Amino acid sequence: MKIRQFTQGDRQAVIELWETCELTRPWNNPNTDIDRKIQFQPELFLVGAIGTNVIASAMAGYDGHRGSLYYFAVHPNHQGKGHGQQLMTDIEQRLISLGCPKLNTSIRTTNTAVLEFYTHLDYITDEVLSIGKRLIPDTQ
Repeated sequence: MKIRQFTQGDRQAVIELWETCELTRPWNNPNTDIDRKIQFQPELFLVGAIGTNVIASAMAGYDGHRGSLYYFAVHPNHQGKGHGQQLMTDIEQRLISLGCPKLNTSIRTTNTAVLEFYTHLDYITDEVLSIGKRLIPDTQ
């Protein structure tokens, strides 16, 4: 798998990947999320491709205190082959090069099966609750 920065030509394939991996939600317009991300640290929006087929994605950010990871996905047909670990290592190295001391991600309570993947990569469950407030609604 070749890892590279997202390009506009990847948009539809990335959205289809997110839908296949059940990462999209009605209140988050994926096109809007992409538009927002390419305005801020676009170098931390990565795709993994085999040939011309996008099979993985990672959208990360660093605010000077912590890194955050969103839309981390590997197509189900390509899971269990090391692609997720390869992509995670790449994004971690990019964040380390920016001086990021810790990477956080959120896991939906409906997707706890992915905990095994993160545990294998030495991630731990922090004793925190994640709360949020929508400031700007996405229009569909």
